[in-house]
Amino acid sequence: MARIALTARLQKAITPNALRSYLAEFISTFFFVFTVVGSMMSSRKLMPDAASSDPAGLVMVAVANAFALSSAMYIAANVSGGHINPAVTFGMAVGGHISVLTAICYWISQMVASIMACLLLKVTTVGQHVPTYGITEEMTGFGASVLEGVLTFGMVYAVYIAGDRRHGAFGGIGPLAVGFMAGASVLATGPFSGGSMNPACAFGSAVVAGSFRNQAVYWVGPLIGAAVAGLLYDNVVYPTQCPDSLTGISTGFSSINVS
Repeated sequence: MARIALTARLQKAITPNALRSYLAEFISTFFFVFTVVGSMMSSRKLMPDAASSDPAGLVMVAVANAFALSSAMYIAANVSGGHINPAVTFGMAVGGHISVLTAICYWISQMVASIMACLLLKVTTVGQHVPTYGITEEMTGFGASVLEGVLTFGMVYAVYIAGDRRHGAFGGIGPLAVGFMAGASVLATGPFSGGSMNPACAFGSAVVAGSFRNQAVYWVGPLIGAAVAGLLYDNVVYPTQCPDSLTGISTGFSSINVS
């Protein structure tokens, strides 16, 4: 029975709809990382002596995060759910909205897309240095992880709100709200931890740059923050209601599930 169940899950993971969702995650994550990391490179190119401390560079990256995430989520929302982020995928898996196998496939799509986006930036900019996320000297890895976890909590919580039919359809305002949250988070903590909130973005730039220093900060904090956001939303703040006795339809979360 276990073997039959595993075979059935594997078959669902390679259905046309599932493959389309992986492709949607790949495309959206690629352009999100390309835009965000590209904005960091542009900032350093325009202000080589003050890119790490000049407020204009911080605003530039924050705006790129907000615009890119809103657009990337919008174009993938009706196909894959528009995760664009392994932490969001993890939070959805913890909340039971997607299967573990689907989450793994999403992760693979997101990570490969991030690496390819950063690699393309390096090649097309004639070998310019691909920046990586880092923490300021005054901070510890634990403190940076807490910051990243809190930021990711807010963003994933916004994703849950945007995908809940009890608050209306997943229209343009949902991705826009999530993008605003991401942009504000970069403005708040960019000089301290980088304001990544996205393990794929941090990993892709680290792979291409060949530097994995403090990489755990951008995995541990965001994954814990995403898990807490999903559990808190589903079980405390907006618990999923029981199916209606007449229609048999639950009025809870409506995340797209391709599993």
